[in-house]
Amino acid sequence: MNPMHLIPGRPRITLHWIDGWSVASQQQARRNAMIASTALAQRRAELDDVEEFLADLDAPSLIAEQVAAHG
Repeated sequence: MNPMHLIPGRPRITLHWIDGWSVASQQQARRNAMIASTALAQRRAELDDVEEFLADLDAPSLIAEQVAAHG
């Protein structure tokens, strides 16, 4: 006698859970990827802002002024 026959509805519940698990897993992976992509885009934008700020400082003339002031 198969012990699964003793628990009515159990195989159906298990199969339903297995089918639902793959969908839920894929949805969670997609959410994680979107969050990571957003974080990376924000970081990239911040780095671009810093690069732009530093380029606007005109570093060579700042260095020359500092050398002239202390030398």
